[in-house]
Amino acid sequence: MERKLFISELKKRISEKRKFIQVVAGPRQVGKTTIINQFLETLKCEWIYEAADAIDKDPSAWLETVWNSARVKTLGGKKEVVLAIDEVQKIANWSEIVKKLWDEDTRQKTNIKVILSGSSRLLIQKGLTESLQGRFELIHVPHWSYLEMKKAFNFTLDQYIFFGGYPGSASLVKDIKRWKNYVRDSIIETSISKDIIMLTTISKPALLRQLFDLGTSYSAQIMPFNKMLGTLTDAGNTVTLSHYLELLGQCGLLGGLQKYSGSAQRSKSSSPKFQVYNNALMGAAGVKSFKEAKAEPELWGRLVESCVGSHLINNALLCGYKLFYWRDGNDEVDYVIYDGERLCAIEVKSGSQTNGRGMGAFKKKFPAAKLYTVCENPPRSSGFISLEEFLKLSPDMLL
Repeated sequence: MERKLFISELKKRISEKRKFIQVVAGPRQVGKTTIINQFLETLKCEWIYEAADAIDKDPSAWLETVWNSARVKTLGGKKEVVLAIDEVQKIANWSEIVKKLWDEDTRQKTNIKVILSGSSRLLIQKGLTESLQGRFELIHVPHWSYLEMKKAFNFTLDQYIFFGGYPGSASLVKDIKRWKNYVRDSIIETSISKDIIMLTTISKPALLRQLFDLGTSYSAQIMPFNKMLGTLTDAGNTVTLSHYLELLGQCGLLGGLQKYSGSAQRSKSSSPKFQVYNNALMGAAGVKSFKEAKAEPELWGRLVESCVGSHLINNALLCGYKLFYWRDGNDEVDYVIYDGERLCAIEVKSGSQTNGRGMGAFKKKFPAAKLYTVCENPPRSSGFISLEEFLKLSPDMLL
């Protein structure tokens, strides 16, 4: 399985003169290790690959030992060595150790080019901003797109809407119970326990899990914090909920979109709109099977809207825009993307129903905005974008 865009980007950066550490970061099970290994196999120079999963009692000593093995190769006459360390966030104080070793090589003009990878963007970025500022470039690897799942596993559009984009679970979709167990146990629980709870200070882990369950069930829906406080057990306050939602977003699980207002301060104080990063999380959260969900228009409509949202939220970092929703009284727009200059509004409709929930009002308030309507099965000559066509687009093309 190749994610050629990211392999090509690594090739481009590593071929350049040594200047930055390359950091490959993204959620679990999106193919980061595969990307790195397939890239390394194309190299003509010497390279070393090590995974932090296998570290012993002294991880700092392990990291320095691996690094020194690359240095020995340069002393032996190799002009360039590429060192790749996978799952680096599992090493305590990894960023301080990397900084020391990288700076030593810089001073001594040792040509070791470094690739780091990690499953938690939150923990990776914390280490980068605290210790490695100015020394790295980030390659963000998002969840698999519809086109990738279609090409690799022959997924239909309906399958992608329900089963989402986890390549590891693709072979299980014909056994719905097994598929749901895999997503819950191997992806959700592992991400929450290892990428958040084990490596971050969480005072209420049960609340974090409740919030995730609530958010996945209500993906693509707006929920005020006050309502969350009344729904969740031992919810504490809105600050705690907001923080936990941010952590879930940093791990590529569940985001909380803010209302677009043209003002950053007002947006931050708005009620969040839940949005999963991968529709598999929404499908696995429910009790319905694929066939049962397809037969319920209201549920399927929510899955369609969430599918649009997941495509938008996954591409936000890659394309350089921010994702919002918009509401003013009874007027609402499902998604708004803004890149600092350009603005567009996206309305999602399931089936052939049309109801114009706020596009006109949004255009009056923001005249320069571009408007789009995405429909699963658009009527002929409607001017709507079909869902399949939309999922093939890079969202920044809409701006």
